[in-house]
Amino acid sequence: MAGSPKPANISPKQARIAELAIQMPGVALRTLAHHMDLDWLREAYRRTRKDGAVGVDGETAADFASDLDARLQDLLDRAKSGAYRAPPVRRVEIPKGGGKTRPIGIPTFEDKVLQRAVVMLLEPIYEGDFYDFSYGFRPGRSAHDAYDALREALWEMRGGWVLDADVSSFFDTLDHRQLRDLLCRRVVDKVVVRLIGKWLNAGVLSQGCVTHPGAGTPQGGVVSPLLANIYLHEVLDRWWVDEVLPRMRGRAVLIRYADDFVIVFSEESDARRVRQVLSKRMGRFGLTLHPEKTRLVPFKRPHQAETSRPRATFDFLGFTLYWGRSRRGWWALKVTTAHARFTRSLRAIKEWMARARHWPLAEQVEALRHKLLGFYRYFGVPGNSGTLGRYLHEVTRRWWRALGRRSQRALTWERFREILSRHPLPPARLPPWRPRRIQAANM
Repeated sequence: MAGSPKPANISPKQARIAELAIQMPGVALRTLAHHMDLDWLREAYRRTRKDGAVGVDGETAADFASDLDARLQDLLDRAKSGAYRAPPVRRVEIPKGGGKTRPIGIPTFEDKVLQRAVVMLLEPIYEGDFYDFSYGFRPGRSAHDAYDALREALWEMRGGWVLDADVSSFFDTLDHRQLRDLLCRRVVDKVVVRLIGKWLNAGVLSQGCVTHPGAGTPQGGVVSPLLANIYLHEVLDRWWVDEVLPRMRGRAVLIRYADDFVIVFSEESDARRVRQVLSKRMGRFGLTLHPEKTRLVPFKRPHQAETSRPRATFDFLGFTLYWGRSRRGWWALKVTTAHARFTRSLRAIKEWMARARHWPLAEQVEALRHKLLGFYRYFGVPGNSGTLGRYLHEVTRRWWRALGRRSQRALTWERFREILSRHPLPPARLPPWRPRRIQAANM
């Protein structure tokens, strides 16, 4: 795109916002929107994904880019004057496992660009406020960082008591009024607050009808993950640091990835006390802990002399953790892909193969390579190589069956091996080891 600025043209502005936020901790900032000019929106456009699904207006990224500067200037003028109207998001349901689905809201492309611009204003403020044990949807942090921090805490504490928490339908029940109140503790810029209010009240288009829920922020929106972090930073993280940790008798570590969090305790009494008050704390802000999925797991490392014990497990971010014997016979912290995630991924692969089995083989293999490598990259952590091999085996077997349905002639295994020799699938290997970039928080 001609005339597009480099990211360096934007980052000095974000650095000034971050510096101001650090200099004024706990103070609500009143002047932010003046940073948002045409260059700012160009950068927001550059950072916006171009191949995503379209919103209610059907406009693609290519349509928006046909007269880019004029569109961005018009968007900027409407945003600052208050004339901008947030369109409803288009709701789609994606499989979640167990026959359930998760609703995803898809904004229009114009809305995505403007939401990205607002996120670029807010991130420098809140990155200085958020704690190190918060990992979800933050720059330079990933689910693997959260997983590594959890493993470090478990190993250093030789296990302990794990509070495996599950917030019921968090994105659907987030209270709008409380969110605005929490947001205004740090941001009172009228343009920014007004835009966020419009997005919260924009409504949802589903099956031809627009509804306006009184709570929630649609998953899929560009600004939604940041709003979720702002909410839980005040509801959970700050409460944990200011009120809970000082009362702990032993060591305790909280690790949160968006609304998915676990707490590891060295002392059972601490774990039970926090379990009792956590539901009340969440309830004060309109949130509910799932009564069946939230559980306290005794996860102490077994004594070396123990020959066997019922295996205690818990899931976090798609991984199942447990204590098992190493090859040398020592008790070690083990990991595997959570059963629900494994089966859900295979189910999605099978459904895709049913749609794509008549594609040319080269196109099928290219798509399968991307799917397999995506699984390897996420679940390819040390100790989980066996699951990768099992996943490749199951995918290969399903592909053989799918190709066998292309015609009435049965596809023999020997003939399928010839196909694999010409169109090999990527082997099940762990990706290169990456040292964790975020240090474990002693909190």
